[in-house]
Amino acid sequence: MARRIARERGIELEKLHGSGPGGRIVKADVESASSTAGDGGAALGPADTQSGELISSPLVGPGAAPPSPAPAAGTPSPETAKGQVTYEDLSKLQSTIARRMAESKATAPHFYLEAEVDMSRLVEARRQIKATSGEGEVVPSFNDMVVKACALALREHPRANGAYRDGRFELYSRVNVGVAVAANDALVVPTIFGADRKVLRQIATEARTLAQRVRDGQITPPELSGATFTVSNLGMFGIDSFAAVINPPQAAILAVGAIKERPVIRDGVSAAAHLMRVNLACDHRILYGAPAAEFLARIRALLEEPLSLAL
Repeated sequence: MARRIARERGIELEKLHGSGPGGRIVKADVESASSTAGDGGAALGPADTQSGELISSPLVGPGAAPPSPAPAAGTPSPETAKGQVTYEDLSKLQSTIARRMAESKATAPHFYLEAEVDMSRLVEARRQIKATSGEGEVVPSFNDMVVKACALALREHPRANGAYRDGRFELYSRVNVGVAVAANDALVVPTIFGADRKVLRQIATEARTLAQRVRDGQITPPELSGATFTVSNLGMFGIDSFAAVINPPQAAILAVGAIKERPVIRDGVSAAAHLMRVNLACDHRILYGAPAAEFLARIRALLEEPLSLAL
């Protein structure tokens, strides 16, 4: 469609900078160039549609006046029914996040699997680790344990540790888990490299160091690259469950909720259990339903048997 619009308006594609995935030139790039050049091409009519949608904006069609530019950031607008409106420019990092998340939802066909994990034995195991740890020793968090469980499961399920790119699967020999960290009005994902080969205390130490470097603004590009899978945890905010957006080009992302004590039935008897809900978002181009379910089931099994995380 971008080629057709450019041909109709006499625009040379070679002179345009693409803003689409992989630097591709998309419709918006051509229309922007056309607007800048005074739109020397033919006027669009009702026939210029795709799937019934007008190529030109319905608000700025032929003969319509263009909208007024938005006020500069920080400049309050005149009073409206919504009160005064101020505008805030995105940082470079926020712009990158916005672009990548929009690209992910637009290009990766997401589907979601949800499971409930009985964390009772892991809660008790962590209590014992904490009680026996020396002063100053790092005690692994529940999120560190989730990272370790994911890393071990990824090693057994190569498709989950891969990506769909340019019509083929990319499968990686290393298991690198990204851990989402919120800081400075942005979401940053530093990487724990070779997570499947590291013991829990190593993962815990690295995760804390990376999170602090993110908050201090000292994280480096190499520490933010190379992840083959991502864990995003909002349990500390009391969120029971949520669905995350895949971090492209990864095949999946695990969203982790809070651990809460709830009643369960065991052998016909009511008992209390520490339960945690997890949601696996998958790219259906590489990770299909049954293999994804097996992958999530393996993560759950590892978390419900704490000894397996120490192996």
